[in-house]
Amino acid sequence: FRQRLPEDRGMLFDFGEPRRVAMWMKNTLISLDMIFIRADGTVAGIAKRTTPQSLDTLGVAEPIKAVLEVAGGVSDKIGLQPGDTIYHRIFDNGD
Repeated sequence: FRQRLPEDRGMLFDFGEPRRVAMWMKNTLISLDMIFIRADGTVAGIAKRTTPQSLDTLGVAEPIKAVLEVAGGVSDKIGLQPGDTIYHRIFDNGD
């Protein structure tokens, strides 16, 4: 039920081990870019500017380790493409 997502924030879904993943937009009130990430950190695919509250499933045709959701349009704004590498760090105690 998220109503906004700043362009400098995102939501990371780490599935632990690579697997087939299908996502949907049920109960999501804003458009997102869903970035599907392989175990080696490379981008397998991007579902751009998803439709809010849609029940259509979104995914890629290979196992992935994680999905990063960012505000709709951010992947185009930063020039992200399949094959690019995603790096992230874990924040502790709000640091």
